[in-house]
Parts: sequence; C-alpha cells; structure tokens
Amino acid sequence: MSSLPPESPSFGPLRALFQQRIAVLDGAMGTMIQGFQLKEADFRGTRFPRPVQDLLGNNDLLSIVRPDIIEDIHGQYFAAGADIVETNTFNSNAISQADYHLEALVTELNTAAVGCARRAAQKAEAATPGRRCFVAGAIGPLNRTLSMSPDVNRPDYRAVSWDQVVAAYTEQARALIAAGVDALLIETIFDTLNCKAALFALAALFDEVGFRLPVMISVTITDASGRTLSGQTIEAFYASIAHARPFSVGVNCALGGRQMRPYVETLSRLASCYTTCYPNAGLPNAFGGYDESPADMAGVLGEFAADGWLNLVGGCCGSTPPHIAAIAQAVRGFKPRPIPAAAPLLRLSGLEPLVIAS
Repeated sequence: MSSLPPESPSFGPLRALFQQRIAVLDGAMGTMIQGFQLKEADFRGTRFPRPVQDLLGNNDLLSIVRPDIIEDIHGQYFAAGADIVETNTFNSNAISQADYHLEALVTELNTAAVGCARRAAQKAEAATPGRRCFVAGAIGPLNRTLSMSPDVNRPDYRAVSWDQVVAAYTEQARALIAAGVDALLIETIFDTLNCKAALFALAALFDEVGFRLPVMISVTITDASGRTLSGQTIEAFYASIAHARPFSVGVNCALGGRQMRPYVETLSRLASCYTTCYPNAGLPNAFGGYDESPADMAGVLGEFAADGWLNLVGGCCGSTPPHIAAIAQAVRGFKPRPIPAAAPLLRLSGLEPLVIAS
C-alpha cells in the first residue's frame, strides 16, 4: 500500500476536539437564506445585471454578490455554539452550476465562500479568546447520478460520466483547499458511486498538494426502507467507503432524528472512525416546511449522545441557530463515542454487505 501524504495542521486540533467532547456542527444554510426573502435582483447584484439564466435560488452565488448575508449566517451559528460551520458551497461545482450557465465561476464561488466562513470564524474566536472555530468545505452530491439512469426507458443511459464527476469534484476541492478550509465534508450522499468519485478526486489532490485534510462523509438514507437512493443499506455504504480512511462518517438530511435512530446506532457500532449525525428538523410538512422545535431536535439528539453513539452533532434542513444552541446544550456533558477497534474481517458491499469471517 502506498504511503499517505502527511496530515495538514488542522488534523491535530480537530482530532483533539472530537476526543475531548461531542463536537457541534452548524445548521441549515438554505433555511436561513430563505428567511431573508431575497429576490432575483439580490442574486444578480451589480455583477450579473443581465444573466442568460434566472439566478434566483442559486444560493452559492450569494457568497459573491451578498457575502454579508452568508458571513452573518455563519456568525449566528458560531454564536449558537457551533464548533464547525460548512461553507456555502453545496452546489459550487461545474455540473450543478451548469444549470445557471456559471460553470466558469467554480473557483471564485468556493474561494468567496471560504472567505465568508473564515471571517466569521475569526470574529467568533476574537470574541472568546482561546476558542477554536473550524471551517469545513461542503461538497454536495451533484444533481446528476452515476448509478442510475434519468430515463426509465433507457436503463443503461447516464447523464454524466465518471470522468466528468471526478473533474467536477477535483475543481471544487482544489479551490476549497487553496482557500484554506480545515476539513472537507462530502455530504448528503444519495449515490455511493458519486461519493467514490469524490474520494478518488480527493486522493489525487492530496498527492498533488503534498498533504491531506480530514475527510468527513455523510450519507442520506432516503426513507423507511433504510437504503440510499442508489439502493445500499447503511452497512453496505460504510463497507464501500471505509477504504478511504475517513475522519468521520455519518448520516444527514431526508429524515428527522427519530427516523435516523437505527442507522446512527448501526454506524456507531461499525465505524472505525468518528461518527456524525445532523438530521432535518423532522419530516417536511404539507407546505415543505419543518416543524420540529429546538427542544424536539435536542431531545432526540441528546438521547443519541447519552447512548454513546456520537462524536459530532448538528442540524440539516429546517434547523436554525436556536436549534443548534439547544442541541449543543443537550449533548454537553456526555462523553464522545470511543472509536471501536475494527475486527480483521473481509467486508464487501453490493446493495447489502458481505462479511467473510473465516
């Protein structure tokens, strides 16, 4: 096995945090942006007076045209008790930005987003001397999938190729690394093959830059079937990505905390790395909103912490700074999950895992 590049300086402080206590992640970026009730003109700013495509809803663009809003949101989450905020880069890749004809802005989008998060982190650290605030580069799942055809009549068809996905992730991650993130978070994974393309891209980039960052992975279990959209169980998913030696692995989005319970418990038993959980504020209601209160979310995630399943906790869709403040309070005092020793077994994966014990 080839040797890994050396660890970046952020590894030590981040590992120390996770060993000391249950770390706290931020909440939803999109939910907070919706609260500003922005219009098309807000997304255009002076930079894009006459776009080819409407830009309303391209939240990542706000890091360039309204950095004040994005920095303010990060600051609110740090004030609520978050140790880590995610950059506003969920769709800052060429494949997703192609919907807005803004593929050429990928590097600028990621660089600007890291700047917003880093300024908020520095302000939070200055307000509380001795505090360390981290910035994780958010890498979303793309709006194209490698495992499934978008055309039911052509099951062999793919809207994107492996090389295109790897190239998109490489470009985004290179910009995030150059801008100075502390970690990289591949999140809301619904297709394991997309995730593996991201991991492939990151491995090559780490060789290129000569160091490696902590890689955090978070999968989405889409419904009560207990599987990802591409069909894998949580056990099979972990077997598929364990070779990448992630800093952490966990579950986010699609479900509320109550619905995530069995999957978080399973990961806590299996994973030979840190485990994470940041659910939605419940299941969406008839209007697409989320009804769980801060106390509701904190109650469920506090139970997970008491059961010893967690190393990091936060919120996804529908969560806000009050949710994060309540969650941070609920998990305070509980010990972080100790990483179990991995049994020396052959673990394979298809849609379900295959473990060969002898």
